[in-house]
Amino acid sequence: MFKSITKFKPTGDQPKAIESLSKNLKKGVKHQILLGVTGSGKTATMGWVIERIQRPTLIISPNKTLCAQLFQEFKEFFPKNAVHYFVSYYDYYQPEAYIPQTDTYIQKDAKINKEIDRLRHAAVQDLMVRKDVIIIASVSCIYNIGSPEIYQKVSLQIKQGQKIKRNKLISHLTSLQYQRNDIDFKPGSFRVRGNVIDVYLITGKQILRIEFLSDRIEKLLIGEADFNPQYKLITHDYRLFPAYFWVTPQESLNIAMGNIQLELQEQLKKLKNQKKLLETQRLKQRTNYDLEMLKETGFCHGIENYSRHLEFRKPGKPPFSLIDYFPKDFLVFIDESHQTLPQLHAMATQDRARKNTLIEHGFRLPSAIDNRPLIFEEFEKRINQVVYVSATPGKEEKRKTIYQNQEKNGKKYIVEQLIRPTGLLEPSIKVQPTKNQVNNLVSEIKKRINKKQRVLAITLTKRLSEALSDYLIEKGISCQWLHSEIKTLKRPQILKDLRLGKYDVLVGINLLREGLDLPEVSLVAILDADKEGFLRSETTLIQTMGRASRHTEGHIILYADKITKSMEGAIKEIKRRREIQTEYNKAHNIVPKQIVKKIRSWPFVSKKKEISTEFWMIKDKKLLEKEMKKAAKNLDFERAAEIRDLINKLK
Repeated sequence: MFKSITKFKPTGDQPKAIESLSKNLKKGVKHQILLGVTGSGKTATMGWVIERIQRPTLIISPNKTLCAQLFQEFKEFFPKNAVHYFVSYYDYYQPEAYIPQTDTYIQKDAKINKEIDRLRHAAVQDLMVRKDVIIIASVSCIYNIGSPEIYQKVSLQIKQGQKIKRNKLISHLTSLQYQRNDIDFKPGSFRVRGNVIDVYLITGKQILRIEFLSDRIEKLLIGEADFNPQYKLITHDYRLFPAYFWVTPQESLNIAMGNIQLELQEQLKKLKNQKKLLETQRLKQRTNYDLEMLKETGFCHGIENYSRHLEFRKPGKPPFSLIDYFPKDFLVFIDESHQTLPQLHAMATQDRARKNTLIEHGFRLPSAIDNRPLIFEEFEKRINQVVYVSATPGKEEKRKTIYQNQEKNGKKYIVEQLIRPTGLLEPSIKVQPTKNQVNNLVSEIKKRINKKQRVLAITLTKRLSEALSDYLIEKGISCQWLHSEIKTLKRPQILKDLRLGKYDVLVGINLLREGLDLPEVSLVAILDADKEGFLRSETTLIQTMGRASRHTEGHIILYADKITKSMEGAIKEIKRRREIQTEYNKAHNIVPKQIVKKIRSWPFVSKKKEISTEFWMIKDKKLLEKEMKKAAKNLDFERAAEIRDLINKLK
C-alpha cells in the first residue's frame, strides 16, 4: 500500500489538480495533461495522485539527470514503498555498426555501469513480488530486456527444510549466471564455505546465506551487504532471480540454438546466391562462435541479438521491455512530455537502419532486427492510463486529450497547476545585445556571487560550454560545465556541488533545462537566444527560464540582437503566468518566500572500496598474502599495504 510521509500538505491549486486527475483516472480516462509551472509542486501532486489511486507506477523522464532527481524526491515521499531507478546501464556506448562506403566495421564498444545494472535488476525483481512499486525510468524502459515469463520461470525458489543436494544448488546458481568466487565476493557471485553457501544478490543490497545439514537446507538467512551483516532467518519461500536478463532454461536453450542454426543455414544460402562470399564466411564464423558460447556457458556477448529465438517470438513481434513486467492496471506519468514523447517516437527508427546494414553485410542474422526498442504504437498499446506532465505540453499531448472524447469536451482533461504555494513569481526578463555578451555575463555573475546566489549559463554547443567554463575560471569564477559526456552517476553530484557552493556557475546546453530543482539559482543567462531552432524554440526557452523561478530574485538575460518569434512567444507566456501568480498573491495576502530545500546526498556516488569490507569474511592468511603480492606486482602499493595491515590484525 502506498503511504506518503511528508510534512507538506496540498496548497494553492494542488488540491484541485489532485482531485481532477484522480477522478478522471478512476473514470477510466486514458490520456490527461498536468500542465504545471516550475515550482508549483508537480512532483508532490504526482505522489498524492499515486497514493489515492494505489497502483504500481512508471514515471518516464527525458534524461538520466532528471530521473535521478525524481528518484530522490519519490524515495523521500514514499520511504516505506519500493521506489526504483531504471536507466541505461552504459557509461559509454558505441553500438555495433558498419559503414559500407568505407568498408568500416565498428565493433560494439560499451562500458557498463555495474551499479546501474544492479538497480535495474532490483526494480524488475520488486515488480515480480510487490504491488507498491514506483519506477522512475528514462526511455530505456522501451528497450528489450527479455521475457518476464522466462525471467520468472528460470528463477530458483528455495525454503528452509527443503531437500536438495549442495552440489545441485551450486549447479542451479551457475545456471542463473551467478559466478563462483571465493575471494573477490561481489554482486552476482557466490562462495562456498563447507556447508554454507553465501550468495551476493545481483541487486547489490543483500547477501543470502544458505546453511546445509546433509542434503537439506537447515537455515535460510538474509543480511545487508556490509562489513558485518546481521542475518535474519527467512521462514517463508524465497525466490532467487537470475543475474542476467537473458537466461533461458537448458531445455528451451537447446531448441533456441537449433532454430538459430536453421536461420543461419537459410541466410548463408541466400548470401551465396547473391555471390556474397565474404559476407557468407563472416556470418558463419561469428554465429558458430556465439552458438558454441551459448552451448558451453548459456551466455555470449551480444546475446540480445538472438533474443527472438531465446524468447520464441515470431518475426516482427515486439520485444519484451520493462513495461511487460508491470501488471495490466499500472499507471504511467510521462514527465516533461514535450521532450520525452519525441524520444519515444524516434528510438526504433534509428535502431532499424543500423541493423539492416549489419544484416546485409553478414555481421548479423536477420532475426537481430527484432532486438529493438518498442515502436511508439506498440508502446501505446501496452500502457493503461497516462498523465503527461509538463509546463509546456506539446501538440501531440493536447491532441490526445481532446480527441479521446470530442463529445464531452476533451479540454477538461488538461489540468492546470499555475499557482506556486510559495508565492514566487515567474522571473523578470531582459534582452541584452550580443556585443560584449561574455564580459557582460561576467559582470552579472559577480553581482550574484556577492549575494551568494548561483548562476546557470546556457550555450548552443558542447565545445562552447567547455570554452566558456574555462574562460570564467580564468576570471576567478568557480565554474563547471555539464553536458552528455559527463558520466550518468556524476551529474547529480555536480548539481549538488552547485547548490552547496562548490561552484557558483554551471554552464550547459540541454541538461540544464527541464525540471531541475535548483532553488539557489537566481540568474539564467541564455547566450545566442535569437538563434531560432530546437535549442531556442518557444518551448525550450520557457523551460530554461523556469530554472530561475524558484528564487525571489529570479532573473533571465536573453543575449540577442533581435526578438525572434520564439522569444516573443516565451516572453508573453512568462508574463501571463506572472500576472496570474501576482493576482493570487494579492487575493490571499501572500508575500513571495524563498524556497529552502534540503540538499540530498546522492546515494549512488561511487566510493573507494575499503579493503576491510572487501575481505571481511576471509580469515585465511595465505589467500590474503596472495592478494597482497598481486597488488604489489601491479604496482598498487597502497592496496598492498592495506592488505598487509589486515593480515597483521589477524595475527
